[in-house]
Amino acid sequence: MMNEFAVTEADWSNAREREDCRLVRRRVFIVEQELPEAEEWDDSDATCRHVLARNPAGDPIGTARVLSDGSIGRVAVMPQWRGKQIGEALMQAAIELARSAGHSETTVHAQEQAVRFYERLGYQVYGDPFLEVGIPHRHMRRSLRETAGS
Repeated sequence: MMNEFAVTEADWSNAREREDCRLVRRRVFIVEQELPEAEEWDDSDATCRHVLARNPAGDPIGTARVLSDGSIGRVAVMPQWRGKQIGEALMQAAIELARSAGHSETTVHAQEQAVRFYERLGYQVYGDPFLEVGIPHRHMRRSLRETAGS
């Protein structure tokens, strides 16, 4: 079955939801990608809107956040859940949060290896490549304006 997970908005002020988001990000960014823990956590989390994917047992399996400027970041899916459309579902939920907040476009800082993933979601690369926490990234953006047929 395709929908063996659910994506909902997570409340960062709720201790369980916050820790579930942190668990996914810790596993993906700090453990797997070996980013310094100090680079992962910032004051923006308290003001961002977060989305959280859970498996049928209620375990956290993916997360993303939308900043107040409409940019989306910290998109992470647990390794064993990749390739099951969870990243796409997280992004669609995050895009809808940005749209509902009145943003006309949304941006991401995409790791080089994830550019194609974001392109499939309608994002386009702009500007020069750059390093973020030592990892090659690209600036990408997607219009949120409604177009004919969408």
